[in-house]
Amino acid sequence: MYTHKNLFLATLILLAFVSCDKSVDVTQVEPYAPIKQNENGGTWKTFLIADPSQIFVALPKLETDASYKAELDSLKKIVLPAVNSSQKASINYWGAGFVYRWNEIARELAAKYNLPPVAKADGTYPVPDPNNPLAEPKFPFANPPYASRAFAYLSIAQYDALVAAWYYKFKYNRKPIRVSDPSVVQGLPQNSLPSYPSEGAVVSSASYVVLLSMFPGETEFLNTKLAEALNVPLWAGINVKSDIEAGAKLGKAVADVALAKSKTDGMGNANNQTVTAGFIAAAKARGVTKLWESLEVPVRPPLLPNYGAVKTWTFDKATLEKIRPKTPFLVGSPEWEKDLAELKAIDKSQTREQSRIAAYWADGPGTYTPPGHWNRLATDLCLNAKLSEISTARVLAYLNTGVMDAGIACWEAKYYYYAPRPQQFGLKTSVGLPNFPSYTSGHSTFSSAAATILGYMFPSASSELTAKALEASNSRIYGLIHFRVDAEMGLDHGKKIGELVIQRAKSDGFEL
Repeated sequence: MYTHKNLFLATLILLAFVSCDKSVDVTQVEPYAPIKQNENGGTWKTFLIADPSQIFVALPKLETDASYKAELDSLKKIVLPAVNSSQKASINYWGAGFVYRWNEIARELAAKYNLPPVAKADGTYPVPDPNNPLAEPKFPFANPPYASRAFAYLSIAQYDALVAAWYYKFKYNRKPIRVSDPSVVQGLPQNSLPSYPSEGAVVSSASYVVLLSMFPGETEFLNTKLAEALNVPLWAGINVKSDIEAGAKLGKAVADVALAKSKTDGMGNANNQTVTAGFIAAAKARGVTKLWESLEVPVRPPLLPNYGAVKTWTFDKATLEKIRPKTPFLVGSPEWEKDLAELKAIDKSQTREQSRIAAYWADGPGTYTPPGHWNRLATDLCLNAKLSEISTARVLAYLNTGVMDAGIACWEAKYYYYAPRPQQFGLKTSVGLPNFPSYTSGHSTFSSAAATILGYMFPSASSELTAKALEASNSRIYGLIHFRVDAEMGLDHGKKIGELVIQRAKSDGFEL
């Protein structure tokens, strides 16, 4: 782990000639100047820290100070036209937005690690070891709940760190470089934000710390991306060294708060297999006559049976229980027979469009999962709206805390009812067989929560987002993974969760 004292020097040494890493699916985007600077962002309600002043940022040197003038002189030697083609490529890459790019990096890491462990010769399944992350099976297995949690901690660290950065930017009000010295050539579109601390450094440092914790086998890759990200504000002529050092220190401090919280949220007990016997007994006592069973050979232990006990962001346990979906249709009931008949009809004569939808939304192993799919949609919306770094971070913080809460609530319902999947009644699927109970549909719950939250953030896109959530939900029916009741109740559940997130967002101080 780096320290703020040696970080800046290390970045300059490591990436004198860096280019964009080709191991991730890089979206080509033109750099832009945000439409709004969100000057009051330092007053917005945070998730982790009590208020921005909780994290101390030192007063910068005055613009008349000799040391600051020396920083400006040093900057002039490394900006355009002195930067090389590789550095220019890096400037253009990060010019899409630091929040945008780190979210993209997180999605690609989630896809890389979304591989379930393979059974050993003795028929048992090994558990990934966080202390030896590159041994097989690699840690983490970035399944949908794990990915949703990683996205949540990444986004709230980015957001809270940027709220603190905005607070100090306007408290100290160090002029933008283009105002302090118009002779400095800038490689990115100009904005009027105070330069200290650097928002790019804040986001990058916070993102690095969180992602390294979530994906501990990616040290070399993440070190490289961090170094590049911290050099870009220099190469682009928008920050001096002290702006970047202050931002990196601030970002790390907030990320450390996020990681401290992550250690107490219950995730460490999410894969506790000893709880399943109790869940099965309780489901039987509630009248569930046919329980879910793993159909894998050898039998695979259920995925994260205790994830429903992980601490939520938006509501308490009493609310989680209050909004839990009602009992699913019991096997053999007329309603259940109707749902089964629908799946059999689809199995017999699936249309090309149904097949396309099932494949498009499958988001199975090797992909960045349904939470990642909705993050991609969200970042595109932010990009098209030309949001500022802090406003983009706000969107993703609400999206991802809501999606993580949706996953927790869905998993709680799954193991509460322990309902069987269609495959236990002779139906086969071409989109992968999830190793956990059927009711309710995770895709439906994730997607409905995400669409509800994003529809509030982007009202003009609300209808389109709702339609996407419905398509994602139907995809699980077309893929013969879920009964219709699983999908419909998942949509309803996710919408309720999204509405709870919106209630919080309405009172956070954001200006329309």
